[in-house]
Amino acid sequence: MFAVMKTGGKEYRVAKGDVIRVEKLEGKVGDQVALKDVLMVSGEGQFQVGAPNLNNAVITGEIVREAKGKKVLTYKMKRRKNYRRMKGHRQTYTYLKVNDIALS
Repeated sequence: MFAVMKTGGKEYRVAKGDVIRVEKLEGKVGDQVALKDVLMVSGEGQFQVGAPNLNNAVITGEIVREAKGKKVLTYKMKRRKNYRRMKGHRQTYTYLKVNDIALS
C-alpha cells in the first residue's frame, strides 16, 4: 500500500516504513504526527484519488530527526557603484518515518 501526500508545498509518494525528508514540521524528535493532506491511496488492487484531498485518509508518522540542509548563498552587485550584498540560507528539514496509512 502506498499513498501520495502533500506537505511543505511538495508531494511525496510514501509507503509504510519509509523515512522521508520533508520541510520542518512542528514537534520534537519522537513525537507522533498525523498528516491529512492525502491526495491518493493505492493498495490491494484498488486506489482512491481525492479531489483534491481524500477526507477519510490519514498518514501517521514519527519524527526521527531534524537537520539543516546545505547553505545556499546569493550575491547581488552593481558595477561601479560599490554595492555588494551577500545573503545565506540554510533550510531546516524533518526526517519522518511513516508508521501507518489509514482509510476510514
